Amino acid sequence: MAFPERFSNLPDYAFPRLRKLLDAHAPGGEPIAMTIGEPRHAMPDFVGPILAANLSGFGVYPPNDGTPELLAAISGWIARRYGVDIAEDRLMVLNGTREGLFNAVVALCPETKAGKKPVVLMPNPFYQVYAVAALTVGAEPVYVPATAATGFLPDYGSLPKDVLDRTALAFICSPANPQGAVASTDYLADLLTLAETHDFRVLADECYSEIWRDAPPPGLLQVASAQGADPERALVFHSLSKRSNLPGLRSGFVAAGPDCMSRIRKLRAFAGAPIPLPLQRVSEAAWADEAHVTASRALYHRKFADADRIFAGVQGYKAPDGGFFLWLPVEDGEQATMKLWRETGVRVLPGAYLSRDVGGDNPGKGYIRVALVATPEETQRGLTRLRDCIYG
Repeated sequence: MAFPERFSNLPDYAFPRLRKLLDAHAPGGEPIAMTIGEPRHAMPDFVGPILAANLSGFGVYPPNDGTPELLAAISGWIARRYGVDIAEDRLMVLNGTREGLFNAVVALCPETKAGKKPVVLMPNPFYQVYAVAALTVGAEPVYVPATAATGFLPDYGSLPKDVLDRTALAFICSPANPQGAVASTDYLADLLTLAETHDFRVLADECYSEIWRDAPPPGLLQVASAQGADPERALVFHSLSKRSNLPGLRSGFVAAGPDCMSRIRKLRAFAGAPIPLPLQRVSEAAWADEAHVTASRALYHRKFADADRIFAGVQGYKAPDGGFFLWLPVEDGEQATMKLWRETGVRVLPGAYLSRDVGGDNPGKGYIRVALVATPEETQRGLTRLRDCIYG
């Protein structure tokens, strides 16, 4: 039996790959997991009571696009957070952002662009679903370095004109996973102008938007609104996983222009999996409440401060502006990951597992990604062991 060739060059996903690297070796101390971006702060107090009150909702098919109450709660949050009014018919609820990012490419990427194979732009390193979505629709993924030289954000404007003219979609993640860089208002405005010039859409992965240090990161919707950009140019994706410490809820949303949204909703009607009604009720409350978000962010501020103190003087250390990862420079990411595990029990992710080789260079090879998702006390222990092992 034949299998498709389109995924033949994909490496193993990052975490199975990490298990193959480390699991045959005993940890050198009490294990501390700092790999996956799974928040371990307390869930909001209202989750349990709302679920209990709505258990009967598991006995009915849920609304495909989201309950009217949930869409209203999301629209209200967007208005409070970004100062932009988004009609509810421009919103759709998602099973987390990964589903939405993938399906948006399926729904919106044309078969050809400028008479040729379309291009999907993405930063390198990047969230792996971007590349899989591009390959699924037969597009060419173009991996654009997001390194210290470019402020850890991709410089799409530096690409050749023929590549930009073939571009159908461009991904941007802000705050960036894994580097924590925040795209400024000017950066996003320039990206929208580039999209207008070369006729492509921008897909903004903003799932880390509520974890920041000094100021709330600007969002693509507010920049597009201020610029008067075509609403069909800008799509944004948000999630309750990081914002509300609810990764298992699998609840997020996409906001888009009316034409894009009609196509995304149509695909969802055929192939999507709507969120169970009780989980939508929890989501309604989560988007309407900021107190739990503020409390969680305060814990991240403690951990950021600890990281700054622990890595003070480490050459190449850069405090993240947002998100909850450290992107730490090392000589070789895999070797450093193995050394940490075998000597200290601290488990991190090699940066190369989040990147692709382009022209013989992998921009993640000289880094490890460290997730600051545990309690401040456990995080401090892990970071101290890491510093003493790798930089001591």
